[in-house]
Amino acid sequence: MEKPIYPSPYMRITQGYNEGTHVDSFAIDEAGMDGGIDYILAPFTGVIKKIYRQDANEVWLESLEPVEYPDGTIDYMTMMFAHSNDVSNLFIGKKINQKDRFYFEGTKGNATGNHCHFECGKGKFSGTGWHGNSKGYWVINNSKNPTECLWIDDSIKVLDSHGYTFRKVEVKEKPVLPEKPVDKPVEERPLPKLIFTSPKDDLYAIKLKKNEKIYIERN
Repeated sequence: MEKPIYPSPYMRITQGYNEGTHVDSFAIDEAGMDGGIDYILAPFTGVIKKIYRQDANEVWLESLEPVEYPDGTIDYMTMMFAHSNDVSNLFIGKKINQKDRFYFEGTKGNATGNHCHFECGKGKFSGTGWHGNSKGYWVINNSKNPTECLWIDDSIKVLDSHGYTFRKVEVKEKPVLPEKPVDKPVEERPLPKLIFTSPKDDLYAIKLKKNEKIYIERN
C-alpha cells in the first residue's frame, strides 16, 4: 500500500492553508527550489479524473488504490493541482505512477510568481471535484489538512515548511546477517602427517597414548 508523498522534491511553502487567498481551505502554495519553474511529482499512483483549462489548468488526480494517510486513515485520495502553464500532455484517464513528473509550477490563472497550488481530498473524486467556499474561492471536495495526508522522505529537501510538520516515511533497516566463515584456501591448510600406508585390504589396530592423534587418508 502506497504512502502519499509530498509532491515536490523541494519543499518551499509560500502560502499555507487558511491564510490569504486560502482562507477557509486547506490549500498550499509550493514554490519549489527558487523562482523558476520546477516539476511536480505524483504523490501516489493515480488516474487523472478532470482537467479544467478555463482557469488555472487545474488537474484532479485520484489514487488507483486506497493509500495510507499519516494520521492512520486508509482510504482513496484525490488531489487537485493548479497554475501549470501547459497541460497539453495530460488527458482524463491517464495513469500516473507515484513520483512520476507529471505537472509543473507556473502562473496560469490568478497567480503571482511561479508556484503550484495543491489541495488534498479524502476519498475518490466526487461531483465536479470542487465547490465554492464561504469566501468565494473554489476548493476541492472533502478537503483534508495536507499534513494529515502527505508524507515526506529523504528525497525531499525542506527549504521552508511554513512551520508545518509532515510525518516522515520510516525506512526499515535491513537485518544484519552473521558473516559467513571464510574457508582457508586449500594451500594454506596444514597437511596431515603420513604415518602408515596400507599394503592391502585388511584390518589393522593401533595403540594410542592419551592426547595422541591419528590421521587417515582414504584414496
